[in-house]
Amino acid sequence: MSDAPVTAPRYTVAVRALCEFGAKRGDLDLRFTPAPTAQEGIAGHATVAGRRRAGYQREVALHGEYGSLLVRGRADGYDPQHQRLEEIKTYRGDFQRIPDNHRALHWAQAKVYGWLQCQALALPRIELALVYFNIVTQKETVLAESYEAGELRSFFEAICAGFLDWAERELAHRAARDDALGALAFPYPEFHAGQRQLAEAVYKAASTGRCLLAQAPTGIGKTLGTLFPLLKAFPARRLDKLFFLPAKTSGRRLPLDALAQLRGAGLPLRVLELVARDKACEHPDKACHGESCPLAQGFYDRLPAAREAALAEGCMDQAAVRAAAAAHQVCPYYLSQELARWSDAVVGDYNYYFDITALLHGLTVANQWRVGVLADEAHNLLERGRSMYSAELDQRELQALRKAAPKPVKSALDRLNRAWNALHDAEGAPYRVLPAVPDAFQNALQRAGAAVIDYLTEHPAQIDGALQRFYFDAMHFARLTDVFGEHSLFDVTRQPGSGQRQYARLCLRNVVPAPFLAQRFADAHCAVLFSATLSPAAFYADTLGLPPSTVTIDVASPFRAEQLAVRLAGHISTRYPDRARSLAPIAALIAAQYRRQPGNYLAFFSSFEYLQQALAQFQSGQPDIPVWAQSRGMDERAQHEFLARFVADGQGIGFAVLGGAFAEGIDLPGRRLIGAFIATLGLPQLNPVNEQIMQRMQAIFGAGYDYTYLYPGLQKVVQAAGRVIRSRDDQGVVYLIDDRFTRRQVRDLLPTWWQVESLAE
Repeated sequence: MSDAPVTAPRYTVAVRALCEFGAKRGDLDLRFTPAPTAQEGIAGHATVAGRRRAGYQREVALHGEYGSLLVRGRADGYDPQHQRLEEIKTYRGDFQRIPDNHRALHWAQAKVYGWLQCQALALPRIELALVYFNIVTQKETVLAESYEAGELRSFFEAICAGFLDWAERELAHRAARDDALGALAFPYPEFHAGQRQLAEAVYKAASTGRCLLAQAPTGIGKTLGTLFPLLKAFPARRLDKLFFLPAKTSGRRLPLDALAQLRGAGLPLRVLELVARDKACEHPDKACHGESCPLAQGFYDRLPAAREAALAEGCMDQAAVRAAAAAHQVCPYYLSQELARWSDAVVGDYNYYFDITALLHGLTVANQWRVGVLADEAHNLLERGRSMYSAELDQRELQALRKAAPKPVKSALDRLNRAWNALHDAEGAPYRVLPAVPDAFQNALQRAGAAVIDYLTEHPAQIDGALQRFYFDAMHFARLTDVFGEHSLFDVTRQPGSGQRQYARLCLRNVVPAPFLAQRFADAHCAVLFSATLSPAAFYADTLGLPPSTVTIDVASPFRAEQLAVRLAGHISTRYPDRARSLAPIAALIAAQYRRQPGNYLAFFSSFEYLQQALAQFQSGQPDIPVWAQSRGMDERAQHEFLARFVADGQGIGFAVLGGAFAEGIDLPGRRLIGAFIATLGLPQLNPVNEQIMQRMQAIFGAGYDYTYLYPGLQKVVQAAGRVIRSRDDQGVVYLIDDRFTRRQVRDLLPTWWQVESLAE
């Protein structure tokens, strides 16, 4: 974990951030401009530097001060013989299409670096050059100007002066924030049972700069029990930001409410809620540029006032950001991204820190922030991490694209299709795994992407949505191909088409996200992963890439065994071949419990098909008992209606799928839910993909079955059972329906406070 030495209060700003703050003007313009990828940019910089004479210096580290401001960064290159400093920018397409406000920003960066270099070497004058390098033609366009050191110093001081007032206010805000945090008391007279243990572990992790994996039961107040101690560690450890990352949208409300409660106690904390672009956009029918959207026109001119107004509010949830954006006529989504730079606590989805191009992680690295990360419901991070580092290409989409593709692109797509066809199995195997992505396919994919990007660059007024989507999908696939390793699978799935035609879906399927997530943990000062189900800890540490120094705790449950009757129906098998025979005894068991104790129950099954079969069996024998069922693809309104049936002292049974929307993250306390039936061990489906994942888990960890099937399955079971007891006053019952629950290995993975009673046949 990062642990930089503590220094005297000083505001540090990167050259790029300084210039963006002081020199960025005009419209927000997100028209499709096919910028080079990061790797292409690195390669372009290397090409330019490789053309320079001996003695040329690359990546020159520079820094300078202005008042309480420390400015630092790396200039792209310096030629000491000619005293020429270069700022290199890679691009595609027509040089004349680079917007003027972009060039102005580039010149501002060059001038700041120019002064810092003059200061470092005591130069009286220096030549500055903007080197625009076309990665397709490999041609350089150079804009060079000679400047007196005094002129550059004046520019540097002017741009710093414009930022210094802001920086000094930021330092004053931080001082006031940290003073208040030092005096902050826990908002309740005492901690809940287990909450103090969790809070102490979080504080120690923040104090020592380590990761913490905390299994903590529902009902102890995990949200406040993690936020409060991490905030208390801010002053001593000089932390810059706190990122609270829930697994789902619904998980944002609790941390926002807890932070609002702390702010209500006089804490001057800037709290920001980040929401997805499609939920924040005010004009979804308009493109993101000044000629289309009124909130993009002059965005950077109005941004300072909007930024100041939003920060003055302090509590910047979605509604507050939207109000500030509306008052100043700027885009609320991009205003929130700007506010992330100046907030103390940010609440947003996992992807804002853990994804490939994550906003919060990128800002953390660029600004060298010291951050504390809180990942809620962290048992979800394995699957979410896998999806972030997986990519898929469908040949049927390529075929549709080829038919309508413009001529300059079609030939490249045809070549890609031929390379794709070569991946089909001659024997027609429906699914197979290849050891790597063949070079021929990679080359064809790169060329097709280049052809698309060149066409879109040359025809900006003829933007084709399908071509854009193909380009982004292809580049994502290519990016992951470059980092392919034993952590992922490359598989080919055959898909039937019309007539005798066959298509293939290609997937770079991440199995273990640890190699990718490990750097995210390393770049944080501390990270706390917490959930009610993080057992066994070694499974999560291995698959998520937690460092060896990670501390694990298992917080004792505040619940008593007598609150929850756990009954094991070990005489029933829910294995696929036995499901037809299981329906009648399951229906009888559910009916008997309901007749004995009427109330609201949830019944969980392994699939929608099994659910429908069980529902039909139950209704045929018990037509008087109210039932309602989860359906495939339920929208938010339908989900709300499903949960609305669970009223206090209501009666009925909701049929749901284990691992779905109603198996975790919902709160039905008291008499709203008095019991659950779990008719499955929760194991992932037995299919070729999961069998390949099991083989890979076996090769890496030596525990293929447990890591692929058993641990993820039991995690779902415990999560679903956790819906029943939500407070220390609740009473309820859980039925575990499957003979495999009788196995010692399975029983050992259940919560230790459960007392499981086996039912007679």
